Amino acid sequence: MTDPDAFDPDMTDLGRADWLSRLEAVSEEFGSALPLGEGHIASLVEDGRSLIVSFETLPHIRKTNPREEPRGWSFVRDSGWSALTILSLEDGWFRDPAIYAYFDSLIDDGFFDDFDEVLFHGTGAGGYAAAAYSVAAPGARVLALQPLATLDPRVTGWDTRFRDQRRGDFTSRFGFAPHMIEACERAWIVHDPCARLDAAHAALFHGPNVTHLRAPRMSSRMDRDFDQMGIMEDLIEAAMEGVLDETIFARLWRARQRHLPYLRTTLQTLERSERFGLAARLCRDVAGRTGRPMFQRKLDDYTKRGLLPDPPNPKAKGHAKGQAGSRPEPEGFLLERALVQGRLRARDEAGQKIADHPT
Repeated sequence: MTDPDAFDPDMTDLGRADWLSRLEAVSEEFGSALPLGEGHIASLVEDGRSLIVSFETLPHIRKTNPREEPRGWSFVRDSGWSALTILSLEDGWFRDPAIYAYFDSLIDDGFFDDFDEVLFHGTGAGGYAAAAYSVAAPGARVLALQPLATLDPRVTGWDTRFRDQRRGDFTSRFGFAPHMIEACERAWIVHDPCARLDAAHAALFHGPNVTHLRAPRMSSRMDRDFDQMGIMEDLIEAAMEGVLDETIFARLWRARQRHLPYLRTTLQTLERSERFGLAARLCRDVAGRTGRPMFQRKLDDYTKRGLLPDPPNPKAKGHAKGQAGSRPEPEGFLLERALVQGRLRARDEAGQKIADHPT
């Protein structure tokens, strides 16, 4: 296995050309680097018998990833995994015949057979690619965040985003991602049910090996949010081990109650819907836990306007001190339940209708 002290490349504060040169040098020292056409690179760092295959773009890695390095490298360093990174030099969708040929060569060489566990991973376009190319390794696992099913307008014509990218080929090799995951052992599809189009794409992924994990009110880059919450690595590790489920995700997802962007979005959602009582409760909870000035100012304003609800009654059911088998429900849970119940069902039903009638 790679010595953790030996594999510790510094990818920070480099220009684009220097970053790519160092990626190539590190990859060739510990594995291999191979250009895939003009727009992609395959970087392989070989170590243990667990392999993470990540699909990432150069702009996102350098802007967002911890240490400005491919996602899998931290697991090489900390867990002794191997890491295969399919890198797009621009913000692309990994639709290139050179990538098809590369995965064909891996299949022919029995590359994936050398590993005990294989996890395909990506976010957004990378989530699409992770699901689509997972068919190359039957029995692998897939962790896809905010994946799209396809950009083929004949199938997802209801999604009017990514107009330029829709001109690409999504009908040939490794095309329709929901079909490509049928051979994987498990696929976890993490999406925001409040993002209507993303939820509709997510609904197209279904089957006995598919688990949907819902993370409402996230940004367009869920992996960045999860990194900021400190849960991304735990999520990937649970997926690699095959133990990820709704219970584990719910435990990790509690970190949102300390994630300021999520709290702000939740407050804005409540105010837009004129649910000021719930907004006041949120401000009271966050101000009390964190002392954030914005939430304290909002709390003061709600108090002046008489919108602050009464504090929870400690004698109420479930709040009695010492009551066996009960505990107080946190404000965050009560708010989440009030916001999501019913709405999730409606969105799932809408997404399923699109899945049943995609054109």
